[in-house]
Amino acid sequence: MANLGKRIRAAREAFAGKENLSLEDAVALVKANTTAKFDETIEVAVNLGVDPRHADQMVRGVVGLPNGTGKTVRVAVFARGAKAEEAKAAGADIVGAEDLMETILGGTIDFDRCIATPDMMPIVGRLGKVLGPRNLMPNPKVGTVTMDVGQAVKNAKGGEVQFRVEKAGIIHGGVGKASFDAAKLVENIRAFVDAVQKAKPTGAKGTYMKKVSISSTMGPGVSVDIASATAQ
Repeated sequence: MANLGKRIRAAREAFAGKENLSLEDAVALVKANTTAKFDETIEVAVNLGVDPRHADQMVRGVVGLPNGTGKTVRVAVFARGAKAEEAKAAGADIVGAEDLMETILGGTIDFDRCIATPDMMPIVGRLGKVLGPRNLMPNPKVGTVTMDVGQAVKNAKGGEVQFRVEKAGIIHGGVGKASFDAAKLVENIRAFVDAVQKAKPTGAKGTYMKKVSISSTMGPGVSVDIASATAQ
């Protein structure tokens, strides 16, 4: 515990007084202070000027990170027949219909992404109270309700990240690992922030993107100059 305390203090000292850095400097700072024994995830938080309680201010979407997430994604697919075989061929980890629904209702949720063909939605709809709070409910707006299940599975496993604004108006997303090259992290972060920018809802008034910050799993956060985070 003493060593952990020293690492935390050292990281906080390194971050002290630093804010609104260029994205490149922020990534370098965060990477230099990832001292955990595992490969920490680099996370982005975007504070938005929206109130998601209003339907016309809800922000959600999906982005394919150019350099992947570094995370192994387990994918479940609700499909039958040829579409079930297509999902399996694409690398889906779990494929089923009523049997998969019963497994989930029984408390086993052993996947990170859930995809369904449109005809499966009457079954999947019964799982709304279970999958919804975990942000796992298939939705056509983010491409997880589709007949092209093979491509959806490949996208999920290839670095596609879904995002959805929380009640406080903040969007969080994992954009890579500390072991990634800094330039690849910068590219991923800009792709994520750009996707959030493009998802601006019609009801958003005033300043839409208020703050962008990045952190590692175990480290402090640092704010990033918004213009730098959105520059291509």
